[in-house]
Amino acid sequence: MRVPHPWEGAYPAACRWDAPLRISTLPEMFARLVRNGGARPALRYRDQRLSYTDLGTLVARAAGAFRALGVEKGQAVALFLPNTPWHPVCFFALTGLGARVVHLSALDARRELAHKLADSGARLVVTTDLPTLLPQAEWLWETGAAARVLVGEDSRWGGEPATLPPGLEPLSPLLDAATPVPDWPEAAPGDVALLQYTGGTTGLPKGAMLTHGNLTAAVSIYQHWDDGERMVPGEQRVMGVLPLFHIYALTTVLLRHLADGNEVILHPRFDAGAVLRDIAQHRVTLMTGVPTMWIALLNHPDAARTDFSALHACVSGGAPLPHEVGQKVERLFGQRLRIGWGMTETSPAGTRVPVGVTSRPGVIGVPLPGIEMRIVAMDDPGRALPPGEAGEIAIRGPNVFAGYWNKPADTAAAFRDGWFLTGDLGRLDADGLFSLLDRRKNMIISGGFNVYPAAVESALYEHPDIVEAIVIGIPDAYRGQSAKAFVTLRPGAAELTLEALKAFLHDRLGRHEMPAALEIRDSLPRSPAGKLLASTLIAEERDRAQEPQA
Repeated sequence: MRVPHPWEGAYPAACRWDAPLRISTLPEMFARLVRNGGARPALRYRDQRLSYTDLGTLVARAAGAFRALGVEKGQAVALFLPNTPWHPVCFFALTGLGARVVHLSALDARRELAHKLADSGARLVVTTDLPTLLPQAEWLWETGAAARVLVGEDSRWGGEPATLPPGLEPLSPLLDAATPVPDWPEAAPGDVALLQYTGGTTGLPKGAMLTHGNLTAAVSIYQHWDDGERMVPGEQRVMGVLPLFHIYALTTVLLRHLADGNEVILHPRFDAGAVLRDIAQHRVTLMTGVPTMWIALLNHPDAARTDFSALHACVSGGAPLPHEVGQKVERLFGQRLRIGWGMTETSPAGTRVPVGVTSRPGVIGVPLPGIEMRIVAMDDPGRALPPGEAGEIAIRGPNVFAGYWNKPADTAAAFRDGWFLTGDLGRLDADGLFSLLDRRKNMIISGGFNVYPAAVESALYEHPDIVEAIVIGIPDAYRGQSAKAFVTLRPGAAELTLEALKAFLHDRLGRHEMPAALEIRDSLPRSPAGKLLASTLIAEERDRAQEPQA
């Protein structure tokens, strides 16, 4: 008889941790969703809608075009695409052929783009002719980083026609002339479907190998989570503003909701005003976002008069959401904000906070169905720690990646006894819920005490004038390290000094946690998915410390 895990007692009544998961391949899942979806709308982009049947037809033609170009099983092909229909069309066509998709970010520096192509072996790049992408795509071709660049025309979906630079080829003629692929090649759940590059905080990013089984397992895991969201399959209109080249949106927005037969409303970039308009106009029932998006929506002048009555659920992930921000979002939307945790390496299924749990700072909830988690000692990851003790979060399940591409040593170091070591510091509390303390590499040791930047940031967000905040450790001659706060302020805010900030934080933080330095900026660095990047500021401070003094 199976012994229940400590978190199962905190599970929603309608949900089972040991629910049977459906693990298959992406072409099998795609064929099923097209068959079941039929004439129902699958995608909305601008004023155009594609049915599931339309999507299936386009994917079959795109697969024929790629096959005619010589794309075959095991070949790497890069997608340099924002949220337009070209992304799902090409993603499903390539994975159907057995190719390995390589996601490139629209915000990647040229050095990162070239690295991902060279590391993955991708010589073919598919992009679109939006003005933010064409110069980068032209550079990839001119420098030889890419041998061939295909450009999906945005005018096919109602956009403005564009003139392509020399050497770049339009995709539509190839697709329209292609013979649709009637049958997909044989695929196995263990085949690599996607190389998803992690945002490396030091050095160059690494490619996480996500298999067909990982991605379809993650979809099934999300489908089995039932916490009263009223998410009837086939009846949802889902906001697709998170970038699909990021694993969070790919799985939780595109794959999961197409598998459910829902309609995904695509936005090529995040614009708070446009999102608020679509929520009201298209009666959006679900929105998934990252903390920076919720902050932008909170601060938009149209937010207070937007009709949110159709929303059944709002989910936040991608980065820890400050407790104070979450409370403000809940007051604005009039409902409990669903909070989760996950990683690129977990496809990104990890945890959810049950709605019935009393919200508290740092809580990330219970492992989703089929996923196991434990806290291990930082000096001995093979030793599991009891509830209440802080350590590193370890995770295992069918959604956990196969390893890092071409990096066997990094892969070996990332696992211990079949458990993936996340690098996140956490704790299993007595009530069966996990709490996230911080990233292991971000932890500040000040005077021998552990200081978690996430806890300091949470206190900073309680200040009425602070819009965004990042806390990092800086050298301190006396304590070894101390905290430095980088913040942005709301328009019209009064000057904020370090002394005034310390006075505000006096009863919110311990003496060892109190920031020793404050820097006010117009904006803070963020990743392509909108996650605030402490790593960029850490690098800036390191470079600043190495500069010769005048």
